[in-house]
Amino acid sequence: MNKNKPTLAIYGIQDRFDYEHPFYVHDHNMALMHKGEVEWFVQQERISRRKRDNTLHIHLKSILKEKKLLGKDYDLVFVDNVVGRTFLLQSGEVRFEAPINHELAAGMEKGKCWWFGEEKEAWVLNHELAHIFSCLPFYGNLQDNSLLVHFDGGASLSNFSAAVYKNGQFDWLEYHWDSKPYSTLFNANALVFAIIGAKLPEQNAVPGKFMGFSGLGNYRTELGDWLKSNNFFQDIWGKTSVFLDAAKRDWGIELKSFNQKDPFIQDVAATLQELFSQEIVKKLKELQEKTGAENLYYTGGSALNIVANTRIVSSGLFRQVFIPPCTEDSGLALGAAAFTEWKKRGAVEENSAYLNNWGIENYNAEFSSETIVEVAGQLAAKKLIGICNNFGEAGPRALGNRSILAFAGSKELSKKLSTEKKGREWYRPLAPVALEENVKYFTGQSEVHPLSKFMLLDFAVLPEKQQEIAGAIHADGTARFQSISKETDNPFLFALLKQLDEKHGIKALINTSFNTGGEPIVHTEEDALQSAKKMQLDGVVLNGKFVQL
Repeated sequence: MNKNKPTLAIYGIQDRFDYEHPFYVHDHNMALMHKGEVEWFVQQERISRRKRDNTLHIHLKSILKEKKLLGKDYDLVFVDNVVGRTFLLQSGEVRFEAPINHELAAGMEKGKCWWFGEEKEAWVLNHELAHIFSCLPFYGNLQDNSLLVHFDGGASLSNFSAAVYKNGQFDWLEYHWDSKPYSTLFNANALVFAIIGAKLPEQNAVPGKFMGFSGLGNYRTELGDWLKSNNFFQDIWGKTSVFLDAAKRDWGIELKSFNQKDPFIQDVAATLQELFSQEIVKKLKELQEKTGAENLYYTGGSALNIVANTRIVSSGLFRQVFIPPCTEDSGLALGAAAFTEWKKRGAVEENSAYLNNWGIENYNAEFSSETIVEVAGQLAAKKLIGICNNFGEAGPRALGNRSILAFAGSKELSKKLSTEKKGREWYRPLAPVALEENVKYFTGQSEVHPLSKFMLLDFAVLPEKQQEIAGAIHADGTARFQSISKETDNPFLFALLKQLDEKHGIKALINTSFNTGGEPIVHTEEDALQSAKKMQLDGVVLNGKFVQL
């Protein structure tokens, strides 16, 4: 490998069958880094317009051709998956085969690669490491004396892995499937699917839905013991009556269906969420005591669980906690590229969250004070406004560049946006965005954790302030704030929030992703305009220019 060469990283392992929806493999993505900086990044879904798309093995050549990368020289790194380590282009022009891994390597492994007509040096990085190192593009180099953890549905040889980084040395502590029952709660548990009313092909949408639903109920210790003793009812596929019968037998509760309004069903969901949170905190406590690590880098799909994240932060186990905005599979190529650059150069530069730039490299939101005044007025008048500025966010959550914004003080407006416009379920809350000083105002906290800039934590809102953001608060009195601490975080959003606070007395907005149900977040101005018209929004901001609809 040559530190002067760029690094091209690809996550594109093919699914086992040609399912209608991504199934075992999802969220294909690709990244190019050079001298420690991200030059371009693409989540396949953003350009294909297919949610969680896994067809990079079909489109790779056209993407590289458009970027004039077919004849360029770069270090080539692939990311593996639990279902395999081979990348095969549909046309056969690319084939990469990695050695079989019986143990988890602590670095890249050389494979055999046929690359558009010739042999090429190429490497594989295991799924676990790619997850862990997806932190680096957003936080820079690893802090010494850190615990590095990945936790998800399944990676290469584990669903939970942990390493320690001390004195410049990386060492695996463990990797295994022991925590599978807990990560399975959010992507492959039959009881959870029954509660949500989902089919197995919808597994990628279940975690967010279940996390939202679980906030409606209450944790009950005895219910937790019962669920554990029944193995969380995780294997009752096609025979959900087993759970209904057990509820009647053990609790005297007659359930004829999985009624989402039923308090028992809601308490079951809340208890499952609490057991998940307890398990991850318990595991991290054991590892911290074993290693004495001061910092935590936490990644994988399970790190999207904001309730558990908040518990980890509030536990005080670590001085600093780092989670990237693309902590699930959408960040694997970034992680692989970052690991490679880190090994080559010893350094990775810190980037913003706005990295989805394929095909829109020229996007540059230039806005005037008049535009800020106009958009603020629209929002104060309870209009729904879409935002498509600059590059898109890396990961699944909109952070102001591909967002729909709305007045946060109205439950009716929130319901209209969430259920009518976006087609989301009745129980799923929307999140607020606010200046950091106003997050403190709503929560009473003297400090706001940096993870809130990526919408990765929830906050208890002061009872007397809850009505002020009634449309962006959950049933349990919490809200998943995105905080904006300074102008450079997001110049447009900072100016807009400042204007709303100073001129309209509005201290927070609803911020939800700019897409309808089942569709990816918008990428281009054309996507944004089309989606805004489809949802019948009142206006859209396209790279700083307001368009009334």
